[in-house]
Amino acid sequence: MRSSLSLRLWIALSLIAIIPIGLYSKFYRGWGQDWVNNSSGGIFYEIFWCLLFFYFFPTAQNISRIPLGVFLATCTFEFLQLWHPPFLERLRSPLLGRLILGTTFAWSDFIYYVLGSLLGWLWLRTIWRKARCQ
Repeated sequence: MRSSLSLRLWIALSLIAIIPIGLYSKFYRGWGQDWVNNSSGGIFYEIFWCLLFFYFFPTAQNISRIPLGVFLATCTFEFLQLWHPPFLERLRSPLLGRLILGTTFAWSDFIYYVLGSLLGWLWLRTIWRKARCQ
């Protein structure tokens, strides 16, 4: 029981850290602004979803499954950005919709999804080990 509580605490603290960093990347102004606003956010996006799903499904098997599932889902969302039916445009119109679904397709985003999923996997593995060793 204690390790489960410790694990969820580590995940929650990680989410508290990654959410503002990810949001800041969308509104950053300064050197490298275009890259930070349009590309690096994909890394934080992947890590966020890995952490969120791991919070609800914290098992050793999910340390690998979640990042893979998040990667596949994000790739699907990326391809959906090529499609602009009215219902998707309505979903994309608020900020939250734009942040989750995205607005423009870019092949280069896949690099950041891979990197974010790998970092997410490492993050989950580290949290798992940290929580289990206490």
